[in-house]
Amino acid sequence: MGHPTAAQPGEPRPAISDSKRWMQIVAGIICMVAAANIQYAWTLFVPEIQATHNWTRAAIQTAFTVFVVVQTWLTPIEGYFIDRYGPRVVVAVGGLFTGLAWVVNSYADTLSMLYIGSAIGGIGVGCVYSTCVNNALKWFPDKRGLAVGLTAGGYGAGSALTILPIANMIHSSGYQATFFWFGLVQGTIIFIAAWALRMPAKEEVKHSTKVAQSRRDYTLGEALRTPVFWLLQAMFICTVTGGLMAVAQLGVIAHDLGVKETPVNLFGITMAALPFALMLDRVMNGISRPLFGFISDHIGRERTMFIAFSLEGLGIIMLAHLGHDPMMFLILSGVVFLAWGEVYSLFSATAADTFGTKHAGKIYGVLYCAKGVAALLVPFGNLLMEATGTWATVLYVTAGMDLTAAVAALVILKPMLARHHARNGALAAEADRKITVPPGVAAQAAGSSD
Repeated sequence: MGHPTAAQPGEPRPAISDSKRWMQIVAGIICMVAAANIQYAWTLFVPEIQATHNWTRAAIQTAFTVFVVVQTWLTPIEGYFIDRYGPRVVVAVGGLFTGLAWVVNSYADTLSMLYIGSAIGGIGVGCVYSTCVNNALKWFPDKRGLAVGLTAGGYGAGSALTILPIANMIHSSGYQATFFWFGLVQGTIIFIAAWALRMPAKEEVKHSTKVAQSRRDYTLGEALRTPVFWLLQAMFICTVTGGLMAVAQLGVIAHDLGVKETPVNLFGITMAALPFALMLDRVMNGISRPLFGFISDHIGRERTMFIAFSLEGLGIIMLAHLGHDPMMFLILSGVVFLAWGEVYSLFSATAADTFGTKHAGKIYGVLYCAKGVAALLVPFGNLLMEATGTWATVLYVTAGMDLTAAVAALVILKPMLARHHARNGALAAEADRKITVPPGVAAQAAGSSD
């Protein structure tokens, strides 16, 4: 079935169905939840893989780096296919690759095979993640932060539902069987949900009246020639590094701080510090994306960035000081994830506000490569810790990056975006004036002024 035809000049604009728009968000969230475990449950498998094969921790964690680099650095290519073919096919292919990745991991008896599985997973999750975020951007210009936040929140919090089942299955059946069966289930869910996705027609979207948004659609080349794009890229790298390191290394940090197995009681629930922190962190990570996205829809992206990035930086500093206490480890890791998860809603929404949505898949795909750059820094966290003998040094460095991005959001990004939108507004007004003034009238006016 084709898209509804646009209203002709003078005809009333057709009503926009919010139910159709929200169904797109629901389908996207289902896909994101099913894809989340490849990243967020990884830390549960690392000790078991090491115990089985006696590979070094650094060698095993390289697989995580391979996954993130492939996931992020291929998103510009995936963005091309999204903009050209729409979301259904791209997400369906992503589902197949996502399921295949864990099946390959279940049979991996060499590091090379483990890395191949990680690369396949990177392709699959990249297709799912970039497409669902892109779809939310296009359906909800009026609530862009919230819509993208909910969608990305599915990826951040989705694994909270399966952390315990995965941990229990690893304990009872081994990590290989867990990889195999969860891979099949997750891939199937994504493949089925993909066919509910579609791109909106122009008359099916509403535009924001509270956040400045571009009146024209930039091409990828035009976006890359603007200083605001590269500032966003640098800030993205700074803020994503700390959280990504926590995702990959939280189990290792808990072990080295001596709190991994220590029981913690919170709200009447008692559990070992690490699995408790993993569950809480997934929930906080998921909540942060729609929460800060919603806030940014009302007070602006730059102010929200300042608040969130500052909170993350301060939380990491406190974790360095107090993380040896099991309760503080639990609480502060939750604070860090609460303040980190929003990067995936704020930067995507800001990119669409700044450069339009027609080529959003390609533009955000290149911007999202910041996560791949940050992934390359994750192994250096281990090296820095080994060189200094403490995780505090690593945490201080990442906190400094967060606080730098927080200051840049207000001091540099905010005035830069104001100039960007003012320039676009002036160009749009000039184009409108040329269209509304007939050429003959314009020529007559020019002649009378001589």
